[in-house]
Amino acid sequence: MKTSKLLSAALAVLIALVVLSGSIAVPLLCRSFYYAHIGPMNLTGYGLTEEEIKTAYNEMMDFCLGRREDFSAGVLPFSQSGADHFADVQKLFLLDLRVLKLSAAALGFLLGWCLVGRMRPHRFLNRGPGFWAAAGLGASFLIVGGLAALDFDRAFVIFHSVFFPGKDNWIFDWQTDPIILFLPQDFFRNCAVLILALLLAWCAALIGADLWAGRRAGRG
Repeated sequence: MKTSKLLSAALAVLIALVVLSGSIAVPLLCRSFYYAHIGPMNLTGYGLTEEEIKTAYNEMMDFCLGRREDFSAGVLPFSQSGADHFADVQKLFLLDLRVLKLSAAALGFLLGWCLVGRMRPHRFLNRGPGFWAAAGLGASFLIVGGLAALDFDRAFVIFHSVFFPGKDNWIFDWQTDPIILFLPQDFFRNCAVLILALLLAWCAALIGADLWAGRRAGRG
Protein backbone atom coordinates (compact mmCIF):
# COMPACT_ATOMS: atom_id res chain seq x y z
CA MET A 1 0.00 0.00 0.00
CA LYS A 2 1.31 3.44 -0.92
CA THR A 3 2.09 6.00 1.77
CA SER A 4 1.71 9.78 1.51
CA LYS A 5 3.69 12.41 3.38
CA LEU A 6 1.14 15.06 2.43
CA LEU A 7 -1.67 12.93 3.86
CA SER A 8 0.29 12.47 7.08
CA ALA A 9 0.89 16.22 7.42
CA ALA A 10 -2.78 17.00 6.73
CA LEU A 11 -3.92 14.46 9.32
CA ALA A 12 -1.50 15.87 11.91
CA VAL A 13 -2.78 19.42 11.37
CA LEU A 14 -6.43 18.33 11.54
CA ILE A 15 -5.87 16.24 14.68
CA ALA A 16 -4.17 19.21 16.36
CA LEU A 17 -7.03 21.52 15.39
CA VAL A 18 -9.67 19.10 16.70
CA VAL A 19 -7.85 18.64 20.01
CA LEU A 20 -7.24 22.37 20.47
CA SER A 21 -10.67 23.65 19.44
CA GLY A 22 -12.41 20.76 21.23
CA SER A 23 -10.59 21.48 24.49
CA ILE A 24 -11.52 25.17 24.25
CA ALA A 25 -15.14 24.28 23.50
CA VAL A 26 -15.63 22.37 26.76
CA PRO A 27 -15.82 25.38 29.15
CA LEU A 28 -17.83 27.27 26.51
CA LEU A 29 -20.51 24.59 26.32
CA CYS A 30 -20.40 23.03 29.79
CA ARG A 31 -22.25 25.57 31.93
CA SER A 32 -22.12 23.39 35.03
CA PHE A 33 -18.41 24.26 35.16
CA TYR A 34 -19.35 27.88 35.86
CA TYR A 35 -22.19 26.94 38.21
CA ALA A 36 -19.68 25.00 40.34
CA HIS A 37 -17.82 28.27 41.02
CA ILE A 38 -20.79 30.25 42.34
CA GLY A 39 -20.62 28.89 45.89
CA PRO A 40 -16.85 28.54 46.38
CA MET A 41 -16.24 32.04 44.97
CA ASN A 42 -19.11 33.49 47.05
CA LEU A 43 -20.62 35.19 44.00
CA THR A 44 -23.96 35.56 45.78
CA GLY A 45 -22.20 38.07 48.02
CA TYR A 46 -22.77 40.73 45.35
CA GLY A 47 -26.52 40.86 45.92
CA LEU A 48 -27.90 38.34 43.43
CA THR A 49 -29.35 34.93 44.19
CA GLU A 50 -27.77 31.84 42.68
CA GLU A 51 -30.61 31.55 40.17
CA GLU A 52 -30.22 35.18 39.12
CA ILE A 53 -26.49 34.64 38.62
CA LYS A 54 -27.16 31.55 36.49
CA THR A 55 -29.71 33.48 34.42
CA ALA A 56 -27.25 36.34 33.87
CA TYR A 57 -24.52 33.91 32.85
CA ASN A 58 -26.82 31.90 30.59
CA GLU A 59 -28.09 34.96 28.73
CA MET A 60 -24.53 36.25 28.31
CA MET A 61 -23.33 32.88 26.99
CA ASP A 62 -26.36 32.46 24.72
CA PHE A 63 -25.38 35.75 23.08
CA CYS A 64 -21.69 34.79 22.88
CA LEU A 65 -22.63 31.50 21.22
CA GLY A 66 -24.92 33.20 18.71
CA ARG A 67 -28.14 31.83 20.21
CA ARG A 68 -29.69 35.26 20.75
CA GLU A 69 -29.42 38.46 18.74
CA ASP A 70 -29.16 41.06 21.49
CA PHE A 71 -26.88 41.04 24.48
CA SER A 72 -28.40 40.78 27.96
CA ALA A 73 -27.32 39.64 31.39
CA GLY A 74 -30.43 38.90 33.39
CA VAL A 75 -31.28 41.64 35.86
CA LEU A 76 -27.85 43.24 35.49
CA PRO A 77 -27.47 46.53 33.60
CA PHE A 78 -24.70 46.96 31.06
CA SER A 79 -23.03 49.67 29.01
CA GLN A 80 -22.74 49.83 25.23
CA SER A 81 -18.99 49.38 25.60
CA GLY A 82 -19.55 46.19 27.58
CA ALA A 83 -22.02 44.86 25.02
CA ASP A 84 -19.53 45.65 22.24
CA HIS A 85 -16.86 43.59 23.99
CA PHE A 86 -19.16 40.59 24.24
CA ALA A 87 -19.89 41.00 20.52
CA ASP A 88 -16.13 40.64 19.94
CA VAL A 89 -16.10 37.61 22.23
CA GLN A 90 -18.93 36.10 20.19
CA LYS A 91 -16.74 36.18 17.07
CA LEU A 92 -13.99 34.22 18.85
CA PHE A 93 -16.37 31.66 20.36
CA LEU A 94 -18.09 31.02 17.03
CA LEU A 95 -14.73 30.81 15.28
CA ASP A 96 -13.61 28.09 17.67
CA LEU A 97 -16.81 26.08 17.17
CA ARG A 98 -16.58 26.43 13.39
CA VAL A 99 -12.96 25.27 13.44
CA LEU A 100 -14.00 22.28 15.56
CA LYS A 101 -16.83 21.30 13.22
CA LEU A 102 -14.86 21.76 10.01
CA SER A 103 -11.66 20.11 11.23
CA ALA A 104 -13.59 17.16 12.71
CA ALA A 105 -15.51 16.71 9.45
CA ALA A 106 -12.32 16.91 7.37
CA LEU A 107 -10.53 14.52 9.72
CA GLY A 108 -13.38 12.03 9.53
CA PHE A 109 -13.36 12.26 5.73
CA LEU A 110 -9.59 11.64 5.47
CA LEU A 111 -9.69 8.75 7.94
CA GLY A 112 -12.57 7.20 6.01
CA TRP A 113 -10.66 7.69 2.77
CA CYS A 114 -7.66 5.93 4.31
CA LEU A 115 -9.83 2.97 5.29
CA VAL A 116 -11.44 2.49 1.89
CA GLY A 117 -8.55 3.74 -0.24
CA ARG A 118 -5.19 2.30 -1.15
CA MET A 119 -3.10 4.88 0.66
CA ARG A 120 -2.00 5.39 4.24
CA PRO A 121 -0.18 8.22 6.01
CA HIS A 122 3.60 8.19 5.99
CA ARG A 123 5.16 7.53 9.42
CA PHE A 124 7.90 10.10 9.97
CA LEU A 125 10.62 8.51 12.14
CA ASN A 126 8.23 5.57 12.48
CA ARG A 127 5.62 7.74 14.21
CA GLY A 128 2.13 8.45 12.95
CA PRO A 129 0.39 11.81 12.46
CA GLY A 130 -1.39 11.53 15.82
CA PHE A 131 1.96 11.31 17.61
CA TRP A 132 3.36 14.40 15.89
CA ALA A 133 0.17 16.40 16.35
CA ALA A 134 0.16 15.57 20.07
CA ALA A 135 3.89 16.15 20.52
CA GLY A 136 3.83 19.56 18.83
CA LEU A 137 0.62 20.74 20.46
CA GLY A 138 1.48 19.37 23.89
CA ALA A 139 4.98 20.85 23.95
CA SER A 140 3.71 24.25 22.78
CA PHE A 141 1.00 24.47 25.40
CA LEU A 142 3.21 23.18 28.18
CA ILE A 143 5.48 26.14 27.47
CA VAL A 144 2.55 28.58 27.18
CA GLY A 145 0.91 27.18 30.32
CA GLY A 146 4.17 27.33 32.26
CA LEU A 147 4.74 30.97 31.33
CA ALA A 148 1.14 31.87 32.16
CA ALA A 149 1.43 30.15 35.55
CA LEU A 150 4.40 32.36 36.41
CA ASP A 151 2.30 35.53 36.04
CA PHE A 152 -1.34 34.92 35.14
CA ASP A 153 -2.24 38.61 35.48
CA ARG A 154 0.26 39.54 32.78
CA ALA A 155 -0.80 36.57 30.64
CA PHE A 156 -4.43 37.73 30.97
CA VAL A 157 -3.50 41.19 29.67
CA ILE A 158 -1.39 39.78 26.83
CA PHE A 159 -4.23 37.47 25.80
CA HIS A 160 -6.64 40.39 25.47
CA SER A 161 -4.06 42.52 23.68
CA VAL A 162 -3.55 39.76 21.10
CA PHE A 163 -7.18 38.78 20.53
CA PHE A 164 -8.72 42.25 20.94
CA PRO A 165 -6.04 44.46 19.35
CA GLY A 166 -6.43 48.20 19.77
CA LYS A 167 -9.37 47.87 22.16
CA ASP A 168 -9.71 48.48 25.87
CA ASN A 169 -13.43 47.79 26.34
CA TRP A 170 -12.50 44.47 27.96
CA ILE A 171 -11.45 46.55 31.00
CA PHE A 172 -14.81 46.72 32.77
CA ASP A 173 -16.10 49.22 35.31
CA TRP A 174 -18.21 47.17 37.71
CA GLN A 175 -20.49 50.17 38.33
CA THR A 176 -21.65 50.29 34.71
CA ASP A 177 -21.07 46.60 33.87
CA PRO A 178 -21.65 44.65 37.09
CA ILE A 179 -21.47 41.36 35.14
CA ILE A 180 -17.70 41.51 35.68
CA LEU A 181 -18.24 40.93 39.41
CA PHE A 182 -19.67 37.52 38.54
CA LEU A 183 -16.81 36.70 36.15
CA PRO A 184 -13.77 36.97 38.44
CA GLN A 185 -10.31 36.50 37.00
CA ASP A 186 -9.89 33.32 39.03
CA PHE A 187 -12.73 31.78 37.03
CA PHE A 188 -10.91 32.52 33.78
CA ARG A 189 -7.75 31.04 35.27
CA ASN A 190 -9.65 27.85 36.06
CA CYS A 191 -11.01 27.78 32.52
CA ALA A 192 -7.44 27.99 31.23
CA VAL A 193 -6.38 25.17 33.57
CA LEU A 194 -9.29 23.01 32.38
CA ILE A 195 -8.45 23.63 28.72
CA LEU A 196 -4.78 22.84 29.29
CA ALA A 197 -5.60 19.68 31.26
CA LEU A 198 -7.97 18.40 28.57
CA LEU A 199 -5.50 19.21 25.81
CA LEU A 200 -2.62 17.46 27.55
CA ALA A 201 -4.80 14.44 28.36
CA TRP A 202 -5.71 14.06 24.68
CA CYS A 203 -2.08 14.53 23.67
CA ALA A 204 -0.97 11.85 26.15
CA ALA A 205 -3.66 9.49 24.83
CA LEU A 206 -2.60 10.07 21.21
CA ILE A 207 1.09 9.53 21.99
CA GLY A 208 0.30 6.43 24.03
CA ALA A 209 -1.89 5.01 21.26
CA ASP A 210 0.84 5.57 18.68
CA LEU A 211 3.50 3.94 20.85
CA TRP A 212 1.21 0.96 21.48
CA ALA A 213 0.44 0.62 17.76
CA GLY A 214 4.15 0.78 16.94
CA ARG A 215 5.01 -1.97 19.41
CA ARG A 216 2.14 -4.13 18.17
CA ALA A 217 3.28 -3.69 14.57
CA GLY A 218 6.84 -4.59 15.59
CA ARG A 219 5.66 -7.81 17.22
CA GLY A 220 3.62 -8.63 14.15
